Amino acid sequence: MSRPPAGPAGARPEPFTITFDGRPVPALPGQTLAAALWAAGILAWRTTRVGGRPRGAFCGIGQCHDCLATVNGVPNRRACLVPARPGDALTTQEGHGHDRPGS
Repeated sequence: MSRPPAGPAGARPEPFTITFDGRPVPALPGQTLAAALWAAGILAWRTTRVGGRPRGAFCGIGQCHDCLATVNGVPNRRACLVPARPGDALTTQEGHGHDRPGS
């Protein structure tokens, strides 16, 4: 991972914390949620509807939908496009991400 650009007088951006399934994960200003998860060694944050196979980022540009995650209670957010914000809570998304069948 490359270093973020230096701010005034060479200061580096301060890291902050997001959570993934309740586990604290460090993030930096300007990182996407997927980048923060990758940097923490987390490679999968969704399971498929059929077979429950793990998925994470694949294309990294928002085209493939493999990186869908539940972010702050909202399912089907593309983690490779959503900027990380202090306090964001990600949870593993299972299948289509909705609790009720057909919703």
